[in-house]
Amino acid sequence: MHIALLSRNRNLYSTRRLVEAAEQRGHKVRVIDTLRCYMSIAAHHPSIHYKGEEIERFDAVVPRIGASVTFYGCAVLRQFEMMGTYVLNDSVAITRSRDKLRSLQLLSRKGLGLPITGFAHSPDDIPDLITMVKGAPLVIKLLEGTQGIGVVLAETNQAAESVIQAFMGMKANIMVQEYIKEARGADIRCFVIGDKVVASMKRQAAEGEFRSNLHRGGTASLIRITPEERSTAIRAAKAMGLRVAGVDLLRSNHGPVIMEVNSSPGLQGIETATGKDIAGLIIEHIEKNAAAPRKAPPKPKG
Repeated sequence: MHIALLSRNRNLYSTRRLVEAAEQRGHKVRVIDTLRCYMSIAAHHPSIHYKGEEIERFDAVVPRIGASVTFYGCAVLRQFEMMGTYVLNDSVAITRSRDKLRSLQLLSRKGLGLPITGFAHSPDDIPDLITMVKGAPLVIKLLEGTQGIGVVLAETNQAAESVIQAFMGMKANIMVQEYIKEARGADIRCFVIGDKVVASMKRQAAEGEFRSNLHRGGTASLIRITPEERSTAIRAAKAMGLRVAGVDLLRSNHGPVIMEVNSSPGLQGIETATGKDIAGLIIEHIEKNAAAPRKAPPKPKG
């Protein structure tokens, strides 16, 4: 197969591993900088150009689109879709999962466990917003934040009100969530491929930190998940329409709750913690599905 890997940096661990896994299976791989692609949008011959030349045809595209380039990256991916190329995660699913508020609304409609989440526009509604999520301590999140950036733990109602007012004053879009104290600074990353959780790890926040992101000093270890957690992760990925996803869960007193569904989950932490060849499993999934008749992923309304 001839596979395109959309990535801004060929030296990233996840990019390197996917290239290695594909080449080990005899496939030809080309790493393409998403932002260097440009498009001819025409009725009979949609095409993509790259560094001065029309790009060759690919059997499959693996998008590794960073959050900061979601809009342009998804436009490029849509062009591949228009050309009839198999894409591992399609543009609609990626856009859906990157919108934190929309994704939570879709997950809620499917009846999946979530932390109580509040969203408001007017400063006049802040007191009721805080009450809605059971009061402090509570978590305030920038909707555009990634890797734990723009996430604040407010210990008191007064602190929460001040932080929310400050964000609103800067016209920032935020949501407020209940703090799952019993999780004790740990979450579970479930790696979903197709309709299976192929690996899972526990991420523990560093001492004095409540965010468990590995980029913020968190540590990863192997964990055995429950059948309910496994089912929740698979259903969450399907709700987003993602074929490959990293689903982040917290263990709460009322069962697993979903924090986020990631459309470009990193491979380094999960492969190191579990010892599994996740990159190889992704390529195997492409082998099974790219050559088959095109089957669109589930398209939830909204």
